[in-house]
Amino acid sequence: MNYILIFFVAHWTSSVFCQTFFLHRYGAHSMFQMNRFWERFFHLATYITQGPSYLNPRAYAILHRMHHAYSDTEKDPHSPHYFKDVFSMMLVTKKTYDDFAYDRNEPERRFDGRVPTWPALDKLGQNWPVRILWCGGYIAFYYAFAPSAIWYALLPFHFLMGPTHGAIVNWGGHKYGYRNFDNKDKSVNSLFFDFLTFGELFQNNHHKFGMSPKFSARWFEVDPAWPLIRLFDFLGIIKITSQQRMRYPAPVQDGVGEPAAFIEPDADYPVAAE
Repeated sequence: MNYILIFFVAHWTSSVFCQTFFLHRYGAHSMFQMNRFWERFFHLATYITQGPSYLNPRAYAILHRMHHAYSDTEKDPHSPHYFKDVFSMMLVTKKTYDDFAYDRNEPERRFDGRVPTWPALDKLGQNWPVRILWCGGYIAFYYAFAPSAIWYALLPFHFLMGPTHGAIVNWGGHKYGYRNFDNKDKSVNSLFFDFLTFGELFQNNHHKFGMSPKFSARWFEVDPAWPLIRLFDFLGIIKITSQQRMRYPAPVQDGVGEPAAFIEPDADYPVAAE
């Protein structure tokens, strides 16, 4: 049995789920609510699954809300259309992220607030000696179980799991794929069955219905996170508060503008239905 392959798939899957469920749909968009216990549970799970590449929920939320407000313009913190390659895009994204994670810059007020915080854990996640320990743990596992040295090529993905998912979604989801909606940006849907990123590559859908907890819109599209979200809601782990849902084709707006992409600090729950 190849324990390395099992470990890599488990790490990839658990990390991307925590990113889409906790950081994105809950932290950045407030699509559902959960009590203190479950918020701390998923906060800790996000730290464990992302390890040395742990993403601070507040900094993540600020960047993502900016991305919605300025999608594919010069103010977008990570539009692929202003960079020559994915590496240069992610370096600029990292700098912007670090400015908010380490409180070097203050964001626009509308992009801040309504995010899960755990100061002790967030500080631990940004501690470099601890990050190095995480990397050492991955290396030790590979040393113990890797069938050959070639498997060590997977280690950088473990070290940078969170940013790797972000790079795939923000680069591929705004360059390669098909469009269901005209969002006045360059967002696309990259996969019909998005098991790779748990629905995150339905970027065109998400930019049209920014508060819909379900990311798939058409019959052939599958958002693997949505059945889990419905299950958590049924079990009482979360309470879905956003009434907005994907609708294809999109209804005529009658001049009222695009639906909100996130709940601003002074807004009330829930976001109105489409």
